[in-house]
Amino acid sequence: MSRNKSLAWEYFKLTTKAFLPTMLEINHGHIVTVASSLGLFSTAGVEDYCASKFGVVGFHESLSHELKAAEKDGIKTTLVCPYLVDTGMFRGCRIRKEIEPFLPPLKPDYCVKQAMKAILTDQPMICTPRLMYIVTFMKSILPFEAVVCMYRFLGADKCMYPFIAQRKQATNNNEAKNGI
Repeated sequence: MSRNKSLAWEYFKLTTKAFLPTMLEINHGHIVTVASSLGLFSTAGVEDYCASKFGVVGFHESLSHELKAAEKDGIKTTLVCPYLVDTGMFRGCRIRKEIEPFLPPLKPDYCVKQAMKAILTDQPMICTPRLMYIVTFMKSILPFEAVVCMYRFLGADKCMYPFIAQRKQATNNNEAKNGI
């Protein structure tokens, strides 16, 4: 796991440790976990990112179950799993061109609005766009090879390859400039 991802994980754990004891004591609060659709299903080329998001989703689900088992119904949880958000982080990511008009990168303000709606209505999970629920459901009921076919149809199986190629080219250019 990269240094930035491990730091993010540490902040996540520290924040939970800082606020959860008081929430438990007063049985009130709301824990919001921002993950990614890649924490629910994965793709090739970004295994470290997917693994970190799967870990965040697992932590959130486990904590949610623990709160329910402890009958701490005053503490709400919301898991936020957006699809590709147009922040530039995965610039170059491409799904099948015929599918792209139906699944464009999401605007950050749209994701925030959807997350806020979910939080304010005590929704336990929000996937944006809603199509991500279908992909997650299909992954859970179909055999692996059928999921691979679905990914190939959508162009999701290799969607990160253009992004990875751009990153590799940028790294090579920087190394050439710096004489490395």
